[in-house]
Amino acid sequence: MKLQTIACAVALATGGLFFSHAMNAAIAATEPAAVVAQQIVPTQEQALVSRQLATLVDRQHYLNMRLDAATSNRILDMYLDSLDPDHSLFLADEVNNYKKKYGPTFGAALKAGSLEGPYSIHEQYRTRLKAFYTFMLAELKKPQDLNQPNVFIETDREKAPFFKTKAEQEAQWKKMLVSQLINLTISKEEDLAKQKALKDDPTLADGQDLTAAEDLTPVQTLTKRYTRQLERMSRIKSDDVLDKTLNAMLATYDPHSNYFPPVDAMELNRQTTLQLEGIGVSIRPERSNEDYTKIETIVDGGPASKTGQVKSGDRIIGVAQDGDKMVDVIGWPSSEIVGLIRGKRGTKVSVKLLGTGASMSQARTVTIVRDVIQEDDAGVRTRTVEITHDGKKQVLGVIEIPSFYLNYRARRAGDSYRSVSEDTNNALKSLAAKNVAGIIIDLRNNPGGSLEEVAKMIGQVVKSGPVVQIRDGNGNVSVFEDSDGGAQTYTGPLAVMINLASASASEIYSAAIQDYGRGIVIGSTTTGKGTAQVQLDSLAYGQATLTQRKFYRITGGSTQNKGVIPDVKLVDIYDEEFGERKAKNALVWDTIPTAPFKREGEIQSYVPQLSAKSKQRVAADSQFQYLEMRKSITESVKDQKKVVLDLTQRKAELSALEQKTLQAENKRRLETGKKPYSNWESYQASLDALAESRAKMKANKRPALPEEETFVIEAANVLLDLNALQK
Repeated sequence: MKLQTIACAVALATGGLFFSHAMNAAIAATEPAAVVAQQIVPTQEQALVSRQLATLVDRQHYLNMRLDAATSNRILDMYLDSLDPDHSLFLADEVNNYKKKYGPTFGAALKAGSLEGPYSIHEQYRTRLKAFYTFMLAELKKPQDLNQPNVFIETDREKAPFFKTKAEQEAQWKKMLVSQLINLTISKEEDLAKQKALKDDPTLADGQDLTAAEDLTPVQTLTKRYTRQLERMSRIKSDDVLDKTLNAMLATYDPHSNYFPPVDAMELNRQTTLQLEGIGVSIRPERSNEDYTKIETIVDGGPASKTGQVKSGDRIIGVAQDGDKMVDVIGWPSSEIVGLIRGKRGTKVSVKLLGTGASMSQARTVTIVRDVIQEDDAGVRTRTVEITHDGKKQVLGVIEIPSFYLNYRARRAGDSYRSVSEDTNNALKSLAAKNVAGIIIDLRNNPGGSLEEVAKMIGQVVKSGPVVQIRDGNGNVSVFEDSDGGAQTYTGPLAVMINLASASASEIYSAAIQDYGRGIVIGSTTTGKGTAQVQLDSLAYGQATLTQRKFYRITGGSTQNKGVIPDVKLVDIYDEEFGERKAKNALVWDTIPTAPFKREGEIQSYVPQLSAKSKQRVAADSQFQYLEMRKSITESVKDQKKVVLDLTQRKAELSALEQKTLQAENKRRLETGKKPYSNWESYQASLDALAESRAKMKANKRPALPEEETFVIEAANVLLDLNALQK
């Protein structure tokens, strides 16, 4: 229920830059569905996991922070904010009563396995949320004034006081409604303009189906949206309440201790092992009607593929577990449908599918046996790039590492398994055999993973010595050493690319390369996640991660909070809010003594020259100029705390930002020999076509976007500059 900020925020997404209006696509209108009042109560398993996790956080978290009255009050505040982040649902008196009744004993109750407090609060939350949706639907039947030039709405109420009266609260709700209608009115006009641009110039679609969303008014769109959200409340389960409760407790300690109910635990395991248990399809909302979720790609040889009955483009309209009734999932979010489809290996799931252009009477039901899906396209990717440097053509290797994955369950069971260290070792050997002029390790957007794996990988490029220091909550320090007896897979020139989305194990790797002087680190300052979590996969219900240790560089400084600062800095495409430095309850940066080690190279003396050369190239590079301009546009609206409830003024503000963005894009196109876009609508249509075509590709088959690849080319130039200086 976060307020939509001024339409034209610049979204910087992993894997590329995408400009969006923070407006949802139009969807069809229906009458409000009745929501059956439901009482949600915790199960014995959920009470037990509450007791287990509260005891663990009280006794074994890195902070050694007791689950006392002061901590309990903080947990309650965190819980209320997780339910009502804009402080627009609960009233001040209600919050005060909750604090008196539950605050001092919130933690002790969780430790005793009592969930009465959080479940009672959540029941009131659901009641108020239902009242909110009902109120908005009723208001939508009345005329709304979209031209109020002297009326504003706050875009960030995280720290605002809760409203004292229902009248104040409903006044805020009315403002929210007007703001959303203004956003949708602008969005509707731009969608129509974009469709006209596509009609006038079909080549903009680049062969993709860019069918428009259903032709609905903003009022119809919001009516449908709130109706769906109201209906979705009937699907809230005890797991959802438990999730909010236990994560509020853990988030009070630090941002990386997390609880995962069973469905989410499956996703956690997928990220760390590159395996999931399901049917082998990727899904997403249908472009022209978000009520429907369609199958985008099918994994070759996966369970769905083997049936021969599942096709790309099929709509999923129903899902049934083995022996259960078919559940109608039209209008459900893709995330909920995924939760129904995934499940344990060997179990059956039936999906009701509607082919492209088929009528409901032609829907077919396919029963599929779930299996383990190996995500081969999600692992290490190796390639080469050729550039001309100082008049000479040079070939460099690039190893893209998406995460530090390790299928520890398979290893523990004695089965064959995949690990990032083995994949990277093979990649290093392959590139070295090609006599490349240097190798670039690309850790951009890498969230981390196995400590054991990153230690092995540092050993592949460093002779011997410590790779990282680790301190526990009692102050005991242990040192992870390179344990391969001095063996090195690759001894040649090395660069590491990082950005604000590089975290944890990525920071350990890049810090070690920097401290040993083994290579040059290029990009922007990393996340700053310098903590280690133990994975608790034997809880009574679901799984959890608990922060128990903290990482330190071999030179003694923590990677926590501060992150790794690159030797040669390039533009940071991410908002700083993304990093650890802005996270709630993040652990602090500190230092411990240096671990004895021997540097393997000298980089720092060359950094001033390398940075100067890089700045000259970047200043003349059209892609970097484009990124710098986009960043400045983002900065210009980032600190805006309120927006006006006036359609005319909002349009003018949006148009000004759009024109700046279009100018930046067209400047880039002219300098790279491409035809500029005649207007904003043509630009947006082309972006839609690009996104549509890339969505149909497997991850390891998508070519890098020009604004992404320019970082790789610059890293290659910096590494070649270093080679030349060292000679």
